[in-house]
Amino acid sequence: MTSPIGMTEDCPCGTGQAYSACCGPLHDGQAAATAEQLMRSRYSAYALGRTDYVFRTWHPRTRPDEVENDTTLTWERLEVLRSQGGGADDLVGVVEFRARYRTSVGAGAMHETSRFERRAGRWVYVDGDVEPTS
Repeated sequence: MTSPIGMTEDCPCGTGQAYSACCGPLHDGQAAATAEQLMRSRYSAYALGRTDYVFRTWHPRTRPDEVENDTTLTWERLEVLRSQGGGADDLVGVVEFRARYRTSVGAGAMHETSRFERRAGRWVYVDGDVEPTS
């Protein structure tokens, strides 16, 4: 699939790296090394409308039948609040984040604590607890 942004543009996940050195390779099939890297790449996929990637990286036991792109909002910024486990030698990981977005009625935020598992050597998103935001 052709990249939805220029390969030298900053990655939407907020690392400050170019998309081609950050989430781009994951969107094109490379495995995430950590749960946090997977979470960041999923955020970027939502921001870029790459719902195919979001679907592929969701645990088959918990994923919906399809993932739709919500064109009514624009993802603006990701803030990773904490990571627990999810490293190269772990089987599970937790990542807490806040994702800021904008809609036609104004700005908003999503605050989630996400759970990840390593399945067949690859990190997948299992589920998450969405918390109220102020």
